[in-house]
Amino acid sequence: MKEIKHFINGQYVGSAGGKRFDNVNPANGQVIAKVHEAGEAEVDAAVKAARAALKGPWGKMTVAERTEILHRVADGITARFDEFLEAECLDTGKPKSLASHIDIPRGAANFKVFADLIRNVPTEAFEMATPDGAGALNYAVRRPKGVIGVISPWNLPLLLMTWKVGPALACGNCVVVKPSEETPSTTALLGEVMNAAGVPAGVYNVVHGFGGDSAGALLTAHPGVDAITFTGETGTGETIMRAAAKGVRQVSLELGGKNAGIVFADCDLDKAIEGTLRSAFANSGQVCLGTERVYVERPIFEEFVARLKAGAEALKIGEPNDPQANFGPLVSLKHREKVLSYYQQARDDGATVVTGGGVPEMPAHLAGGAWVQPTIWTGLPDDSPVVTEEIFGPCCHIRPFDTEEEAIELANSLPYGLASAIWTENASRAHRVAGQIEAGIVWVNSWFLRDLRTAFGGAKQSGIGREGGVHSLEFYTELKNICVKL
Repeated sequence: MKEIKHFINGQYVGSAGGKRFDNVNPANGQVIAKVHEAGEAEVDAAVKAARAALKGPWGKMTVAERTEILHRVADGITARFDEFLEAECLDTGKPKSLASHIDIPRGAANFKVFADLIRNVPTEAFEMATPDGAGALNYAVRRPKGVIGVISPWNLPLLLMTWKVGPALACGNCVVVKPSEETPSTTALLGEVMNAAGVPAGVYNVVHGFGGDSAGALLTAHPGVDAITFTGETGTGETIMRAAAKGVRQVSLELGGKNAGIVFADCDLDKAIEGTLRSAFANSGQVCLGTERVYVERPIFEEFVARLKAGAEALKIGEPNDPQANFGPLVSLKHREKVLSYYQQARDDGATVVTGGGVPEMPAHLAGGAWVQPTIWTGLPDDSPVVTEEIFGPCCHIRPFDTEEEAIELANSLPYGLASAIWTENASRAHRVAGQIEAGIVWVNSWFLRDLRTAFGGAKQSGIGREGGVHSLEFYTELKNICVKL
């Protein structure tokens, strides 16, 4: 049985107490590895290794030297593309057709994007008058924040982990990463690439385990951690904020969402159907930016529902190695229980099940997997938990609206504000409505279209802070002003 160990100070190490947990393939329910669970000793060793590396060769490198290494990290991921792809798909069950085009390429690109950015990012300088007439010069410099605790999610494991590690290392920090217990493999494998690329020992560290009473809680509480970045659900984010309050440490939180799509009658319906199919069902609905609430203007409501139903039923369910598959399992049987509880809740609340609503029949060798059907509902009241709570599964509820004002009010009615999508061919309406949506990102006639230089993050209970481009640098650096009297 394969073992997945911690990566601390440039070496793979097991847990002192030998405590391990199962890594399960969600496509068939089979155990594929044993993962070492970190205790206080392992977390402390990782933080100390990161702290030492800050004062060692990593801290003494020039920006040019550091970013050249990060380019080699990106190239190392690409060179071992098939290994990363296999590990990611075994952990998540997602089709290789999806992971090969998004997860692994973006996982590598995150290192190059932020390496190139830090090479060219400007700061500021001001001349000022002084009473003696000689003047003074103020200029700003960016310095690394220190040791960053990185807690990454299971839905896009490599992509979202490197989305944090890439800018953190580009800015000169060292990291201790706690990947999700569901998807530890690619984060662990990256240690080999770091060593091969010449990243000094202690710069990149990985500890495995769970959240509360395990590696996650130990890492966020550790006084040697200077800042914490987390992507996950809102309740966990609140817990991390409480831990970070001791020592007044900064947090960057990308949290839950219950994202709305607004489809106006003047939309290009083909585009709206294709985009909503992706936003509701991509990655089996396990995307923080996914659309679980769809509001459709009444004149096209019936046609939209019928066409989205046909699109959902055309999805090809299958295991990662099936080249025709574009719809995989959920990440775990535990998560499936949660999703199926909402499927039952919808029925209890009187929903019309347009399609899906249960578990698909699978071949015998996949019967133990975490499979659910892509599901569409109509007819639920606005206060149903299915409409107000994040499900994180392949499902959406579709509701008609009559006016622009009503659509905006419905979209803004929940405490979340991560993302939204608007479908209309009226440019004035698109701009007007987008400006009133309470969300960190609003797409118009598209979904998941990302320029990595732009700000990304949530409003309200969907997060604190922004990632992407210079906005990531604001979190991973301290901006210091130096005043020189002339």
